[in-house]
Amino acid sequence: MESKKYVYLFREGNASMRNLLGGKGANLAEMTNLGIPVPQGFTVSTEACTKYYEDGKKLVEEVVDQIYNSLNELEKVTEKKFGSIDNPLLVSVRSGARVSMPGMMDTILNLGLNDQTVEGLARLTNNERFAYDSYRRFIQMFSDVVMGIDKRKFEDVLDEVKESIGAKFDTDLKSSDLKLIVNKFKEIYKKEMGEDFPEEPRKQLIAAITAVFSSWDNPRAIVYRRLNDIPGDWGTAVNVQSMVFGNMGQTSGTGVAFTRNPATGENAIFGEYLINAQGEDVVAGIRTPQPITKLKEDLPECYEQFINIASNLENHYKDMQDMEFTIEQGKLYFLQTRNGKRTAQAALKIAVDMVSEGLITKEEAILKVDPKQLDTLLHPNFDVEELKSAKVIAKGLPASPGAACGKVYFTAEEAKLHHELGEKVILVRQETSPEDIEGMVAAEGILTVRGGMTSHAAVVARGMGTCCVAGCGDIKVIEAKRTFEVNGESYNEGDYISLDGTTGYVYGQAIKTVDPEISGYFGTFMGWADELRVMKVRTNADTPRDARQAVKFGAEGIGLCRTEHMFFDEDRIPAVREMIVADAEEQRRKALEKLLPMQREDFIGIYEAMEDRPVTIRFLDPPLHEFLPTEDEDIEELAKDMGISFEHLKLTVESLHEFNPMMGHRGCRLTVSYPEIAEMQTRAVIEAALDVKKRKEYNIVPEIMIPLIGEIKELAFVKEIVVSTADEIIANSGMELKYHVGTMIEIPRAAITADEIAKEADFFSFGTNDLTQMSFGFSRDDAGKFLNDYYDKKIYDFDPFQKLDQFGVGKLVKMACELGRKTRPDIKLGICGEHGGDPSSVEFFHNTGLNYVSCSPFRVPVARLAAAQAQVKNPRK
Repeated sequence: MESKKYVYLFREGNASMRNLLGGKGANLAEMTNLGIPVPQGFTVSTEACTKYYEDGKKLVEEVVDQIYNSLNELEKVTEKKFGSIDNPLLVSVRSGARVSMPGMMDTILNLGLNDQTVEGLARLTNNERFAYDSYRRFIQMFSDVVMGIDKRKFEDVLDEVKESIGAKFDTDLKSSDLKLIVNKFKEIYKKEMGEDFPEEPRKQLIAAITAVFSSWDNPRAIVYRRLNDIPGDWGTAVNVQSMVFGNMGQTSGTGVAFTRNPATGENAIFGEYLINAQGEDVVAGIRTPQPITKLKEDLPECYEQFINIASNLENHYKDMQDMEFTIEQGKLYFLQTRNGKRTAQAALKIAVDMVSEGLITKEEAILKVDPKQLDTLLHPNFDVEELKSAKVIAKGLPASPGAACGKVYFTAEEAKLHHELGEKVILVRQETSPEDIEGMVAAEGILTVRGGMTSHAAVVARGMGTCCVAGCGDIKVIEAKRTFEVNGESYNEGDYISLDGTTGYVYGQAIKTVDPEISGYFGTFMGWADELRVMKVRTNADTPRDARQAVKFGAEGIGLCRTEHMFFDEDRIPAVREMIVADAEEQRRKALEKLLPMQREDFIGIYEAMEDRPVTIRFLDPPLHEFLPTEDEDIEELAKDMGISFEHLKLTVESLHEFNPMMGHRGCRLTVSYPEIAEMQTRAVIEAALDVKKRKEYNIVPEIMIPLIGEIKELAFVKEIVVSTADEIIANSGMELKYHVGTMIEIPRAAITADEIAKEADFFSFGTNDLTQMSFGFSRDDAGKFLNDYYDKKIYDFDPFQKLDQFGVGKLVKMACELGRKTRPDIKLGICGEHGGDPSSVEFFHNTGLNYVSCSPFRVPVARLAAAQAQVKNPRK
């Protein structure tokens, strides 16, 4: 029996093998097949990663043998030998998952160097300085990435040596200085690990591959996967590639480039490079790079060849490419290409431009923009007036657009902590590294001293839609003192600053931010999305203001109007409380009479804002105790206002308190106890609709939604109250008005008996928040305390309240849809839980055949695009 293949030479793969070879490996294989100059190598597959975990986190002999066989092939191709003193083969080891996870896994360069091969490299290149520069980099990377030794320890040695000889840049170090550094680095290794630095290249290689596999499960990778819906069982591939050297003198260099501008979308090559440097120098931002256009002066032939290949790659992949390249003594090599991360503005411009250039179709364009990114377009800018008088204290690179204002914090932990305390936070770092991910997520904006437009901070911030100013060398961060200095001024932890990620300006004060205007490309692109999608998008809105905002963002109706939100107003809460503490129906009705005109006004405002669009109004849902005070002094004040005794009111409050209000006296259960509440709400809805219909001539069809039904008889009971009240009002008005009565499916029993419930319901709207709580038996308010343990132990990959659990809760949704349609083929199906704005959940609802999703106003564009993408991927009539 032939053994399973776990290792593939670049020439054996292609772009379609992404799941097996990872994004980077598949693209290296594809470029090899296209005849692009790629340093050759091989990919250890994602299946080998999965096997590594299945085998108790070790590489078994079978996989190791295949790695060595591929290494022999690579030696033939390169005509070099691994571990040879005369002509050593050196390799880089990089991770590459199926989807790009920028900065989540680290790279190891120059692997294969030891005390002997470094001499060989020096002789071969006639450049001792270069050989020892490569060696010290390798020791540092191997120690950091493979063995987990803090890289600061090595940086400190490097800085000390530079200081002692008065060198400003690494390039100022001579080979004698570098030899000294190598020895000091090896001493650090021995002290930390209790053994000498490994000299045997094959041992180095297996250790490095193992480290990449185990990094798939480091905390920052797990956080990144959860933020980006990446399953934990995909694993990562490892690419082993022969080294080419950008640090061999003035005709060598390295760089990163994009075929279009990733910040604006402009169709012009955008990138940076450094002469006499290795790849990580550009990304880590240790030296400030040159713009790619200067390569035309430095190495014109390379520039010409580079532009041609870049253009071919973009045409081949039909997308903007992010490329890494190295020039070794005048010869150009491409180290990788991938679809480039870009800002939302750039994504829209590139998608629209590529359609007009005839490169892609509208359907393909729709799939080019990540729906979550649209969030950033709806993000704040600075108030123009306040900006005029604001003082710029520093300028960095405009790495990720938007405006941010917040308090300065210098570590990811502090940023996260203060964000959780409700503060707006700006994370200020020397440079960010993948460990900072949680602090970056918590921050309004990110400011770094080092790093270019392609540094870790820039790439990650652009992906998250967070404002970022990078490479701001004007400021000096003194982390120990928790302060930064600029122009003799100090800014301490907790001080306000503001960042403009579109200009790179830093302001030493708080500046008000304002909501953005949506323009040109956005309109064109969203127009295409609306043409393509079949599922409607509504909004969850409780006020006319929210309703108008949502209509601006393209909402086609209201899928959830929560009537209780209208009861918390200062002028209403007394009447609500009066109703709750009333001992008899008569008193309750008196209090409800006071509420009626207020509720009616609310609905009039909402109907006017929505014009002819459908509006679903949910009747009172929360338990009554939520409207009552809990502190003694507040109870006393209320008792006085209501003319009843403190004792009586306190008893009432206590009697209404529920241990688990999620499952208590709420929703339709209130109406079963107090039918007059549903009567009053029906009056308000129907009278408002008649009023607006008469004055504005809008075609209004109210949709009344009864919450928390678990049994058809409950719905029948409440519906009877609604229908008799509504019909009487309509008859007395002399007008015609159609209306629908439906229910929220949010209790598992309702989903299971949906065929019964559909006999009484004109529509279903899935309340997936409660359905998730009830299906899991979690309280969503408390689950946050322990869900992290579930992520750490890999019981869950994501938070089921943010992204629908399609396997369990999704099964209930599917079942309810099928059962409901059996009884009532034309039943209208929607969803109004938080999941209505989550792209992967929207795709599930499309595939399940829902008529619409409903989400918060700012997520409406996200849902519109997600619905269009779902239709392109899986068309339905």
